[in-house]
Amino acid sequence: MAAVWRSHLAPLHDAPDSIPTLSVALPDEKNRPHQIEALAEFVATCLLHHETALLIVPDDEWLPEISNALDIELRPYCLVLPEADFAAATTLRATLSLLRSRLSRPTPVEYAACQEAQRTRLDEHATLWQSALDWSNAGFFSGAWPPGTENLFPILILPVAQAQILQSHVATIRRDLLLTLHVESVANPSAQKGLRLWNITASARHEIASIDHHRRLRLELDVLVQELGDMELEFATAQAELAEFTRRYHDIVAHRLTELDQLHAQIAQILAHRKPHHSDMQQRAQQAQAQAEQSQQEHQRFNELDRNREKPFVPSKNLKRLFRQLAQKIHPDRAENEADRAWRTELMSEANRAYRHADEMVLRDILEQWQAGRPPTEPESTSPSTQSRTQSSDHAHDAEAILRGEIQRIQRRIARISTQLNQLLASKLYELYTAAALARRRDAHRDLLHEMAEQLDAQIAAAQFQLRQLKCRDQD
Repeated sequence: MAAVWRSHLAPLHDAPDSIPTLSVALPDEKNRPHQIEALAEFVATCLLHHETALLIVPDDEWLPEISNALDIELRPYCLVLPEADFAAATTLRATLSLLRSRLSRPTPVEYAACQEAQRTRLDEHATLWQSALDWSNAGFFSGAWPPGTENLFPILILPVAQAQILQSHVATIRRDLLLTLHVESVANPSAQKGLRLWNITASARHEIASIDHHRRLRLELDVLVQELGDMELEFATAQAELAEFTRRYHDIVAHRLTELDQLHAQIAQILAHRKPHHSDMQQRAQQAQAQAEQSQQEHQRFNELDRNREKPFVPSKNLKRLFRQLAQKIHPDRAENEADRAWRTELMSEANRAYRHADEMVLRDILEQWQAGRPPTEPESTSPSTQSRTQSSDHAHDAEAILRGEIQRIQRRIARISTQLNQLLASKLYELYTAAALARRRDAHRDLLHEMAEQLDAQIAAAQFQLRQLKCRDQD
């Protein structure tokens, strides 16, 4: 279906004053899953061809399904922005964190060009990128996001109401391609080519549903849950990548550093013993001894871990999708009460362990446990005569309060993950991991850790020689 859409766009040519636009009738929305998959494929093709695109859908109801259908590796390059202000702000913050993380982490070879294209885009908008990160780090009360932030992303996926909001702040949203799905034409777009995909029933249903406040909250929650799943996946992946790299680091580098620190401590002790009244010598000897003890303790603590249970972390796309699905469904911040939270917390902990082990079978078992043990949902009332209007009103109020509480918890969790993810990516060990991955990508035969080991071996040999000379002189 995506290929057919692109074939419709291919004959269109640039026009100086208007977008060449083609309208194509679609089957009704019973074919919606296929349309969403086609949208995801269309987005992937745009990114792989380094094209920018604006995709407009009827309302927020489409966004979670579209986000989940997008290629996991390409998702951070897409701004999927809902209509509601607070949900939009939370979503934008989460997407900025995803993008920052993805640019800091190695990407599969087939997407390396997409990553480089995104780096170029951010270099061209360096001031805006920094302003957006500053706004994101400032938290919920930082006000409106910087104007033009949408330009940081090659792909915009918006409900029609959000597209109209953005266009009220800027003259045009400039893109290579415009694709509207079940939406009338949108005022003031700027694109080289446009394709309108429609059926006659979608608009009327949207107008009726938009006045349902409870449904509005539910849609906002669904959007935030999807962002929560993406953030949990990104954080879990970064943690697992770092854990795998840490094992290699200790196997190849850390024990050599420990040996070198011990040699330096012995050399410093001998030199300090020769000049007992030299304060600088004594201080250097104490510092060298402290460093040797610290590196020895750290290496020993790592070796005492149960490393046999750890396997190389090579997650497949299916594994990532399954973990994200679990995070969306069983997350403790979606709990209805403390007992439910405890159960969800246990399942989520098991899911994290299984993901680190790249054990898809265990993840599927956890999903089955949750589906089998989940408390039955409260049935909707089908007989209004059995309840008074007051009871119905109270029930609706309670339901909205529950939704708002869940939304607030998820917002706070997204903010915490963003902070933790930024701290992890800023760590020296993760920076080394990124540098090692980049070196290997540029030269498949290069291993930065082994290069460090060779340098340390040379330094160890030099320190051993110096220590032998010092001991020989003392004996003489």
